[in-house]
Amino acid sequence: MPGFSDESRSDPVPAAATSTGLVRRRPGLVWLVAVLIIPVLLSTVLLAIRTGPTEDDLRNRSRAALESRGITGVQVQFSGRDATVVVPAGADAGEARDVVAAVDGVRAARVGGQRGDPTQPATQATPTDATGPADPTPTEPPATVAVAPFSLSRTDNSLSVQAVVRDQATKDMIIAEAQSLLDEGATLDEKITIDPAVAPPNPTALAGLLRVLSTASGDAAVKYDGTMVTLTGQVADQAIKAAAARSAATAAPGAIVANQLRVPQLDPPPVTEACQTFQSRLTQLMRQNTIGFLSGTSLMKQQSRTSVVRVATLLKSCDSARVEVGGHTDNLGDPATSQPLSQRRADTVKAELVRLGVSGDRIITRAYGQTRPLHPNTTSAGRIANRRVEIKTP
Repeated sequence: MPGFSDESRSDPVPAAATSTGLVRRRPGLVWLVAVLIIPVLLSTVLLAIRTGPTEDDLRNRSRAALESRGITGVQVQFSGRDATVVVPAGADAGEARDVVAAVDGVRAARVGGQRGDPTQPATQATPTDATGPADPTPTEPPATVAVAPFSLSRTDNSLSVQAVVRDQATKDMIIAEAQSLLDEGATLDEKITIDPAVAPPNPTALAGLLRVLSTASGDAAVKYDGTMVTLTGQVADQAIKAAAARSAATAAPGAIVANQLRVPQLDPPPVTEACQTFQSRLTQLMRQNTIGFLSGTSLMKQQSRTSVVRVATLLKSCDSARVEVGGHTDNLGDPATSQPLSQRRADTVKAELVRLGVSGDRIITRAYGQTRPLHPNTTSAGRIANRRVEIKTP
């Protein structure tokens, strides 16, 4: 009857089974299972939906970070927030890994190996046609072969090259490069052997290392023992030292580069008396000479132009001096308009200094608006004094 539950109804058939022998399950059990399983399924679907965009975002930001550091040709793959970095042969895998690891949201980054020329697209495996004959000799990825050891060294009187190459043309190229770098009266000690079976150092990178050695002061050397490339000696600057490290990494991909090249510490140039007294002279000059403006404008008063000329003369007496040009206003206007007005006043004075021969790189501008009155704004004289530009050392 209506209004009664299943348990209260009389049923001539036993509760355990129907006439067909099938067991009757209570609906409550089905709902209980559904309540437990459906949230799990929904969580799985949502996780799958979110993971794709998250990995794409991390991949795009990682590539942008690598490109901003001048690192190209790197492949970055993500599993969740864990990155795998695949670099082209000869690239600095450690640097690429560190750049990706520093991207916000990346949990971990590892190097997944090296690949060929970054300018060429990665080769994709072509699936075998199910109806065609099986390939009797499937291609397996080549094993990584260690580069043969090499040694380069120079003294004031000689240049030495010891390496293994694959052919005569490469040997001739390296010898020609070395001979072109010899100083007058210096000799070339060449011990280059040919062995087509070995993995030789990158010949272009080897030539680059020879050029670095030719610029070194005194004795210098590059030695690779099969595991580590060690660079020793003294070079002129940090740029040459960095170029040597890149060539070493390219010559022996995967090797540890121990860059022990030294760069001389240059003594700072002596400070002239004009520069020693620049700050005190500028303070005195600004105390005696004001730079004022017409109300509500960035037009300098005519008498203020003489003050700017004197500041330019002072700046020319010390080429290393830098100054801050700060713009100010009175409080008659709204702060929202006073701030940009003070910036325009500072820009006007900077432009005049540049016109008078001072480099713009030595001048920074600041906008202070109404925030730093020189005198109270309660009088006309005070407001006139506050419509100004001040110049000081930063």
